[in-house]
Amino acid sequence: MTPDITIRHAERGDLPALGRLGAALVRAHHRFDELRFMAPTSDIEAGYAWFLGTQLGAADSVIFVAARGDAVVGYVYAGLEPTSWKELRGPAGFIHDVLVEPDERGQGTAKRLLAAATAWLEGRGAPRTVLWTAEKNVGARRLFEALGFRATMVEMTRECESGDKSSQ
Repeated sequence: MTPDITIRHAERGDLPALGRLGAALVRAHHRFDELRFMAPTSDIEAGYAWFLGTQLGAADSVIFVAARGDAVVGYVYAGLEPTSWKELRGPAGFIHDVLVEPDERGQGTAKRLLAAATAWLEGRGAPRTVLWTAEKNVGARRLFEALGFRATMVEMTRECESGDKSSQ
């Protein structure tokens, strides 16, 4: 574990770094499955920074960053979710994003980010924490399993055979 990494709440000044990291998350998922995950656009960094900016200070969500000095090298975005009849689950904490710079991986930073997020969720009454991970993201799956997460659902995707049916 690297002691010179600080885990702290994200601030507005972190948004450019969060946008860059969030864009890396989008690109990685798109590489896993170009049909399932959104394609990165030319302004994906700005879009992700905007989105995460809408979550800063929200009562039911939190963003922690991992910083080495002034440089943000990772983040986790989590939130409280109510009972979901469509997902057949009660209230839960939800880890939406976790990402650490490739050069910083394997040093315990993601574990520390996840520990901060789960502590925040548990402190607000979440009886469990749920997350989704890409099926092809073997490294992340290993990390989550090592931290006590278990597989409970498998998402399956099938493309429509005849064009865009989203408006039907």
